Amino acid sequence: MIFSPIERLLAFRYIRARRAEGFISVVAWFSLAGITLGVATLIIVMSVMNGFRAELIGRILGLNGHLGVSSIEGGIKDYNKLALRLSEMPSVIAATPQIEGQVMVNANNQARGAVVRGVSWSDLAVRKPLWDSLDESAIAAFRDDGALLIGETMAFTLRLKIGDTVTLLSPKGRVTAFGTVPLRRSFKIGGIFKVGMHEYDSSFIFMPLDVSQVFFDTGDVVSGFEVYSSAPLNITAVSNIIKSQLGSKYRVFDWQERNASFLNALKVERNVMFLILTLIILVAAFNIVSSMIMLVRSKNADIAVLRSLGASSSLIMRVFLITGASIGAVGTLVGSLLGLIFCWQIDNIKRGVESLSGAELFSAEIYYLSRLPAVVDPFEVSIVVVMALVLSFVASLYPAWRAAHVAPAEVLRYE
Repeated sequence: MIFSPIERLLAFRYIRARRAEGFISVVAWFSLAGITLGVATLIIVMSVMNGFRAELIGRILGLNGHLGVSSIEGGIKDYNKLALRLSEMPSVIAATPQIEGQVMVNANNQARGAVVRGVSWSDLAVRKPLWDSLDESAIAAFRDDGALLIGETMAFTLRLKIGDTVTLLSPKGRVTAFGTVPLRRSFKIGGIFKVGMHEYDSSFIFMPLDVSQVFFDTGDVVSGFEVYSSAPLNITAVSNIIKSQLGSKYRVFDWQERNASFLNALKVERNVMFLILTLIILVAAFNIVSSMIMLVRSKNADIAVLRSLGASSSLIMRVFLITGASIGAVGTLVGSLLGLIFCWQIDNIKRGVESLSGAELFSAEIYYLSRLPAVVDPFEVSIVVVMALVLSFVASLYPAWRAAHVAPAEVLRYE
């Protein structure tokens, strides 16, 4: 054993301060509470940031594809041949042609902007979050009747339901002798989807590919391709292969390039939060220093008696090391348990606070997701725990060293 029974006994007796040393005990409790809150908060914030990133990237990849392919000359003709060619390339699961355009949606005396994506009904299955939110009747209406699929938030805002009619107005109209005439047409709502991302649920409309070609007056041309890969985390290598095979006539961009600013912002925010919350643990460790120094001063007489009875300076140092490190260890353990329980029940806690306060804590319009995700990374939790324990141990070194160098003769002279 590293520490002897007598060392552990003395250390735990010193942790339980007598009534005359009540203030020292209060400071020690504050130190323990600081370590606990710092560790718990750090685990919670890092887990929520992990969950937010994983959830958002998962939904983005599920709806947008891992690679985008477009022509530098504008629209892509003979897109069926190109789709076949792309699907035969290494690590490519599917290549879906699409048309994308901006429209104004009018319904029930209300209007709002939206993005229309024209895709084949069979290609909806590749977009798993979208496909999973649709029933068979919505897919049949999309496939057979040329009906639209709109997001739940848009349907709520415009007071629409399945079977209603909306009017789409596109700014890219036909050029006539009297100027450009906007494209305008009414469509039936075939289904309402909910993918859990506010941006898509509030502003995206899916339209059959052939219907969108007629509406946007593009002819037998598509805007580009969404390519889905079996190796999304190694998408750069797949992108380089496709670029080399397609040549300079096409522009290829992966999901990391599309969302570079967003992913970098998440990374910076996560690192800054880690730094700030680490400082909280560091402040709590300084509290351990102050409480331990006061404990050493109050125990000078005990230390002098022990030294006079033959206790070595190393024994005294180990006693106070155990005392300080125990405060950090207990705080770290309790903080870790609190953080993990909070992450496990985070949605229930959020709903409880919202019901008590009457305020919305997690607005989908701001955070893009309709729920608060939390993904606990065991490696990160281990780093937090080890860091807190090391800081607590380091914070105990100086007070323990001072205790070991107390001169018995000087102390007992004034007792």
